[in-house]
Amino acid sequence: MFTGIVEELGTVTAVEQDAEVVRLTIDGPLVTSDAAHGDSIAVNGVCLTVVDSAEGRFTVDVVQETVRRSAIKSVGVGDRVNLERAMALGDRLGGHIVQGHVDGVATVRSVDGDLTWFDLPGGLTRYLVEKGSITVDGVSLTVVDVEPAGFSVALIPTTRELTTLGVRRVGEEVNIEVDVLAKHLERLAAAQLDRSGGHGA
Repeated sequence: MFTGIVEELGTVTAVEQDAEVVRLTIDGPLVTSDAAHGDSIAVNGVCLTVVDSAEGRFTVDVVQETVRRSAIKSVGVGDRVNLERAMALGDRLGGHIVQGHVDGVATVRSVDGDLTWFDLPGGLTRYLVEKGSITVDGVSLTVVDVEPAGFSVALIPTTRELTTLGVRRVGEEVNIEVDVLAKHLERLAAAQLDRSGGHGA
């Protein structure tokens, strides 16, 4: 479980690929200060498991399913990535409840001052509401506007400075995780409608 509050901008130092996994090595002194084998670290919003950690760097294995479903496939050596350790019980929930499970990939449509628009295919915008929560590349943000196939967020200077969102350009892809509460509510509502024959309670 994460909060969407990025702790550190890391740098990818190695990318190794075989038939089963993509192995990433990432420079992240802060998040590795207490990291151990098996710990979870969100990399651009993707929950990944530490397989090795030493001298301020950690290594994770990314399975092909995650590569296909996320923008992690575009990460290369030298790229900066948003990093967050899994939250500990009792930590402040500064952002919102984030699982690190990518629901889809959005594309930057436009950047106009502090307002950034994203194209989001696949019907995921049904989970978004104005002033609701959205996770973009692991960053907890507030939705400004919603369209049938896109949404916008306002980025404060601190977010631009401390996360990769400050350097994202039009056409680039980002990982999206919608609010998990919205998905649960949809499922519960659908089950209720099924039981009542589609006429409500």
